[in-house]
Amino acid sequence: MSLRITPGNSFPLGATVEPTGVNFCIYSQHATGIDLLLYASPDAPFPEHTIHLTPQNHRSFNYWHAFVKGIGAGQVYAYRATGPYAPERGHRFDPGKVLLDPYGLAVVGQDRYDRQAACYPGENSPQALRNVVLDLAAYDWEGDTPLDIPYSRTVIYEMHVGGFTKHPSSGIAPEKRGTFAGVIEKIPYLKSLGVTALELLPVHQFDERDGPLGLSNYWGYSTISFFAPHHGYSSNRDPMGPVNEFRDMVKALHKANIEVILDVVFNHTAEGDHRGPTLSFRGLDNQTYYILENKDAARYANYSGCGNTVKADHTVVSRFILDSLRYWVSEMHVDGFRFDLASVMSRDKAGEPSDDPPILWAIESDPVLARTKLIAEAWDAAGLYQVGSFIGDRFAEWNGPFRDDVRQFVKGDENTVGTLASRILGSPDIFVDDPQRETNRSINFVTCHDGFTLYDVAAYNEKHNTANGEKNRDGTDANFSWNCGVEGPTTDAEIQRLRIQQLKNMVTILLIAQGTPMLLMGDEVARTQNGNNNAYCQNNPLSWFDWNHLNTHSEVFRFTQRMVDLVQNLQLFQQTHWLQVTEKCVDAPHIVWHGVELFEPDWTEHSHTLAFTLHDPQVEEEMHVILNAYWEPLDFALPQPHAHSHWYRIVNTARPAPRDIVDGTTEAVKSNRYRVSPRSCVVLMAL
Repeated sequence: MSLRITPGNSFPLGATVEPTGVNFCIYSQHATGIDLLLYASPDAPFPEHTIHLTPQNHRSFNYWHAFVKGIGAGQVYAYRATGPYAPERGHRFDPGKVLLDPYGLAVVGQDRYDRQAACYPGENSPQALRNVVLDLAAYDWEGDTPLDIPYSRTVIYEMHVGGFTKHPSSGIAPEKRGTFAGVIEKIPYLKSLGVTALELLPVHQFDERDGPLGLSNYWGYSTISFFAPHHGYSSNRDPMGPVNEFRDMVKALHKANIEVILDVVFNHTAEGDHRGPTLSFRGLDNQTYYILENKDAARYANYSGCGNTVKADHTVVSRFILDSLRYWVSEMHVDGFRFDLASVMSRDKAGEPSDDPPILWAIESDPVLARTKLIAEAWDAAGLYQVGSFIGDRFAEWNGPFRDDVRQFVKGDENTVGTLASRILGSPDIFVDDPQRETNRSINFVTCHDGFTLYDVAAYNEKHNTANGEKNRDGTDANFSWNCGVEGPTTDAEIQRLRIQQLKNMVTILLIAQGTPMLLMGDEVARTQNGNNNAYCQNNPLSWFDWNHLNTHSEVFRFTQRMVDLVQNLQLFQQTHWLQVTEKCVDAPHIVWHGVELFEPDWTEHSHTLAFTLHDPQVEEEMHVILNAYWEPLDFALPQPHAHSHWYRIVNTARPAPRDIVDGTTEAVKSNRYRVSPRSCVVLMAL
């Protein structure tokens, strides 16, 4: 077929379907020529047409563009770029490499893709990924709108889309396991758990082959395309399938009043270091997209710990990041973003930390993103740590100290009570007591994808990562875990009981603390990774959600479910301002600290106990919480309830199910003291 080519337009970027054809536009400042490649099919080894874009006819400033008449949605395309190959000056052009469009909406060719072929000079078209032109207009959203659930009512569930339903025990049809469609089928489960938001590990198209020899990249922190949903998470293998199936999932979750938050990776890409593949950005304009070493431009600055660092401070890259975020909000209806290693984006073009990073201010102030949740992992892999000092008024932050301090207290470490009290208050020692800042902008977690599962925190003293092929050198050594007496699996019934009790202790503290709680997928059924605390390359049952655990660990699920329900139905845990710390009854929501004796909290380094009363007199809610991390039982004095005659036991983690957490009626506590078992938590309500 013959094609009619006209110069086209420099906006919008990407491939845009118009009534008579498709407009293509791509950015490159340093290229001397760009070729637009049109393939007859996703599997065609070589392009059917190669369209040479010349600077004279197809370049406006640094934007290369062309309009191709007679083609439309479904057209497979990619690019080549010519220019200097001078790594010492930051240029890595290779006209043999097939390159993805940074603004491409779909990626195909995964079955033929060869990462190694992209690492070496020369032709790689038969083994290269390509894009597909899409027309998004036909999808019926059925009136879907953002849910706008406030942080004060949010419970986040960090989920891996693939791992959630990949296990055969999921009951999902084989073709839907590990997909967006699989998530849809499990919405009743998510509703029963009570979570209000899914925080999805990366769903941007990533390079599954960027892993150790013989293993895959499972977590997805190896992005190839920032506009395309990951093809492997779609049960529909058509080019449009991942986009529509993702939108189907979002729409279905919204109907169930569950928000969708994407974990996005704008700090690095799948192209890695100087030995990595040329897939897109490196071959289009290496110097624009990446921070290079000052003394050797052939090497990449590595503030991400993954080989390269995106130059987010560059105006073109900044616009690209904003355009990606806007796309996922406007076209895909997501409700928010968790920014992986967000502190990388606060570095300037030379890699130095900036007090006024333009991209972060642009994200915060962007009107398209105004209704979205913005959550920062406020550190990077090169020592920059900004928890509590991240820029702006809108960003919530992952509270890393919450994880460490809760683990250490429950484990029985010394010098932990004071810091635990701060975490329970919403971490005012970290997040300055600013009247304009919601306490719920602290995202509290005890576990996340990176590290031990909650069960493993109570089952392992050391990491066991040999399956990753790195001789157990990978993963953190700072786990703050305790195996309860035996490393790993055991038939000792008492140790098994204690581990479940410790797990319940951590769930209790997580959910009764001020702030926004986040649960890790599978913790509610005591999922284990056998001590692997860096399972990024384990796409197998080690990482998957085993649905059999709903039966074997039903008491853990029930406990977590009831705790979520408890805090979701109390105003005490929906505060947007700091609780007053007082020893007197005041009109505002407040907290009173105690120890074994009333009004005598033990802040000394050897203390292992903390008690406190939460009271909101305006709605007549009053709760008394006792945390005993000591290895002996202790008798705690109880205050007199203000508005009611008795305390009623709601939670006692030392009791066997179903008496560990009430479901309906409960017994009154008529004594003025309560004996609390070793290493356990008690929650009383005034009723």
